[in-house]
Amino acid sequence: MNTYTLKVIEIRKETENTVTLCFKQPGLKKIKYLAGQYLTLIFRINGRRYLRPYSFSSAPGVDSFLEVTIKRVPNGLVSNYINDVVAIGDAIEVLQPIGDFVFPVERKIKHVFLWGVGSGVTPLFSLLKFILNEESLSATQVHLVYGNHNVESSIFWDTLHILQQKFSDRLQITHFHTRSQQKENTAISILGRIEPQQVLKNYDSDMIKESLHYICGPSDLKNNIKTVLAKYDLPKENVFIEDFELVKDPKDFIGIESRRIILNFENKETELEVTKGKSILEAALDAAIELPYSCQTGNCNTCKGQLKSGETKMIGIQEREDLLEDEYLLCCTYPLSDNVYIEV
Repeated sequence: MNTYTLKVIEIRKETENTVTLCFKQPGLKKIKYLAGQYLTLIFRINGRRYLRPYSFSSAPGVDSFLEVTIKRVPNGLVSNYINDVVAIGDAIEVLQPIGDFVFPVERKIKHVFLWGVGSGVTPLFSLLKFILNEESLSATQVHLVYGNHNVESSIFWDTLHILQQKFSDRLQITHFHTRSQQKENTAISILGRIEPQQVLKNYDSDMIKESLHYICGPSDLKNNIKTVLAKYDLPKENVFIEDFELVKDPKDFIGIESRRIILNFENKETELEVTKGKSILEAALDAAIELPYSCQTGNCNTCKGQLKSGETKMIGIQEREDLLEDEYLLCCTYPLSDNVYIEV
């Protein structure tokens, strides 16, 4: 996969715990991306290499910089490093943009619903700006449903409402706040968690059936929205879900034990101990083997390996029809036998 080195040209403080890194486009080899995709940043912290994917908050054709927005995560080594250490002028290595949480421009869609909580608004913000500014999509209505604790913790609050005023005939925003607001605002705000049925009851059912829905947030939000949308018989291709983490069912780990495997990476064989509960990718990284990876949620193919012998199992991954029978994504693959041999 291609890599680029980008210079941090600006750092914007979005909330108390969130910053936006603004990168200058390379002079010769411009980075092309689609709204809703993500950029994987590479850091070396305390001698170890870390890769973390962050959704674009910028939109192509709208923003002059490449922008990613990162919220501080408790005990999050990389997110804390970005918020506390990264400075203007730093050069950061990145992988080429990937991701399929994108808008199908070729389809004539009249209504798009964007559902997000907290930092899950990041790819939605990219999509929102793209749709509103794309000339060929001037007939598309955008409905953003955004959940937070309060106004102060809402990323992009001011910019969103500037856009709402500018595109008052096309953009509608509904906020859900689990805590009382500390500022008065004319925006629609509902106390509590996002209730999809409460939002959708205001729209015609035929319109909902033909609309697109983008969901980015915790698993309970995704499941709740999917359950409600199922009542409207939406086609599967009309619902897009962005996963920031693997959802693991403890039952899936029954029968999985600590095992030793052979990993062949760049024609070098290594006997690797994979302790119970860790994926093959995690075990390799712990052993200072710098395997290629990116999303860590089973959505991309960056960490794909080929199983030569033994038995393994992928956990937490959605259905993937693009993998061959002997191909496994190591970020969510666990050994089931002692004779596992994987080649990358």
